[in-house]
Amino acid sequence: MELKATAIGKHLAQHPYNRVRMLNAGVEVSGERHQYLIPFNQLLAIHCKRGLVWGELEFELPQHQVVRLHGTEWNATQRFFHHLNQCWQRWSAEMSEIAASVLRQQLEAVALIAGNQHWLRREDLAVIQGGIREACQALPFPAARLDEFEHCRTLWRRCQAWLKEGETYREQQNDAWTHQMLQEHRDFFETIESAPLNVSQARAVVNGESSLLVLAGAGSGKTSVLVARAGWLLLRQEALPEQILLLAFGRNAAREIDERIAQRLHAEAITARTFHSLALYILQQSGGKIPRISQLETGSAARQHLLIEAWQQQCQNKKTQAVGWRQWLSDELGWALPEGEFWKDEKLACRLAPRLERWLGLMRMHGGSQAVMIADCPEEIGATFQKRIRLMAPLLKAWKSALKEEGAVDFSGLIHQAINALNKGRFISPWKHILVDEFQDISPQRAALLEALRRQNTQTTLFAVGDDWQAIYRFSGAELSLTTAFEQTFGGGDYVALDTTYRFNRRIGEIASRFIQQNPGQLEKPLNSLTLGDKNAVALLGEDKFEALLDKLSGYVENGQRVLILARYHYLRPAVLDKAATRWPKLCLDFLTIHASKGQQADYVIILGLQNEPDAFPAKTRESVIEQALLPPQEDFPDAEERRLLYVALTRAKHRVWLLYHSQRPSIFVDTLKQLGVPVLRKP
Repeated sequence: MELKATAIGKHLAQHPYNRVRMLNAGVEVSGERHQYLIPFNQLLAIHCKRGLVWGELEFELPQHQVVRLHGTEWNATQRFFHHLNQCWQRWSAEMSEIAASVLRQQLEAVALIAGNQHWLRREDLAVIQGGIREACQALPFPAARLDEFEHCRTLWRRCQAWLKEGETYREQQNDAWTHQMLQEHRDFFETIESAPLNVSQARAVVNGESSLLVLAGAGSGKTSVLVARAGWLLLRQEALPEQILLLAFGRNAAREIDERIAQRLHAEAITARTFHSLALYILQQSGGKIPRISQLETGSAARQHLLIEAWQQQCQNKKTQAVGWRQWLSDELGWALPEGEFWKDEKLACRLAPRLERWLGLMRMHGGSQAVMIADCPEEIGATFQKRIRLMAPLLKAWKSALKEEGAVDFSGLIHQAINALNKGRFISPWKHILVDEFQDISPQRAALLEALRRQNTQTTLFAVGDDWQAIYRFSGAELSLTTAFEQTFGGGDYVALDTTYRFNRRIGEIASRFIQQNPGQLEKPLNSLTLGDKNAVALLGEDKFEALLDKLSGYVENGQRVLILARYHYLRPAVLDKAATRWPKLCLDFLTIHASKGQQADYVIILGLQNEPDAFPAKTRESVIEQALLPPQEDFPDAEERRLLYVALTRAKHRVWLLYHSQRPSIFVDTLKQLGVPVLRKP
């Protein structure tokens, strides 16, 4: 059947299309120079309209496209339209049965994934939504027509709901499932640790995301959550003990977790490892030569001696190298060097040794050749960095020679080799669940080791516990963005916050939280306390009142209570503490640097050194180009890491914190604390 425009209609309409004819399952609209095939499976609607004289057919297509035919005799247009519409509707009814079947099958697949008896992961939702979108591609006509058919309408709206409100459904299902688990396993959550887990801790434990970041504020019970998570996996039979990998950053932390696991779970097969012991285990099991850890890694003194000796030999033997070092240390770092053979100066050597140790460590952690390091360096410091790397090259060579002579590897080499063994398939990971403590201290190298493990088994879950507010180890290679932008590296998982601290009172928590969250780059989280604390729980006090403060504390601090004295640098330890054993014999006094205090707690804390001097807190950043190139980029917010350092110091205290400041040259933090309502005391 065919419909043509009349001769006069064709002439007056001046339209590219002037005839249409029926096909088996579609129509062909054409003109003198144009032809357009419209299959039924592309049609959204057909409209028949009457103009002043002639008829008009309008074919509505997807993406707001419309094809029109003008200038046809009205009665002929009506007859053609009715016939075409009947054919199209019969075809549509037949196709709607197929569409309903496709949608029904898809919703059955959704039901299998989104059953109420388990946690619905983000990747599960992505599979559901991807399946629905793919099913739409398999429909015999545009999805926009599904609402026209009663037997498709409900099915399609359920599919649409998953596309539009899938995240809401996921949250609702997971909330219901979590509530069910917490009720069914109440005894587990009440007895797994010495004190019952609170709601936020329990919710973190049962969270089923494949990548989960647990933001554990100071004193919020992160170790309890790690232990309970391992116990939960065993209880639910989601893993055997040997399929659970617990990772800590230091041997003491790993030992503490081991003791808690043994005490609470009685599961000897679950062993906490450091990243280095994990790398060693991987290499031991990979079938190659079993590496031996260099003795140079057992103590800083041996490392520094080797590097200073190589540095002195380099300066002694090559004048150009000595000139380069003089320029580096004097121009870039601003050090005053003695005239002549400056490398023989013992004080300078002592000052330089830890710097050389750090610079070499960063180069080894990077792992690439000199050319690769230079290529990876920011362009604006590339030329200077290249000069510094060439000066460091003899020291790196001396280090590698010492390792070779010893037949051993260093820690950085150990992790690089383990990653290589994983990537080449020489070791197959047995772990289904990886639990990591102190995740805010993760470095790119350690993150690469985690990712190499997970690439071998894409079903391996990552349960990371950390606190970005306590990230204070950038100088050793830790990269905060691996925590604050967790999902970009470790996949679109979830994050939850432990919202209750059991260490400090509400006043300490309020000041510390408001202070750290002035940096917009820190993740927001609540941190409530079970005790109130008074206004003076955090107070500023002149540094000349230090001894008077200890005198007062000696009058009311109870036996067994600890007083922790903290400073930015170890050499700021007050000399009067040498006499503390006799002057304040009843006080349990400990002095630590703030970095060393991480993980510690005390009843009372005294923070020293809030001054604006060479030993300032916040410390004035003076990084070599080596640190600028090989460390993670510094944050835009001023003194960001120093703020976190003060947050760590504040949150060591249970009852009260005194911040001792220089009255004439106070630290810039003093004004900030005053603005937050911290009182200034005239006397202790």
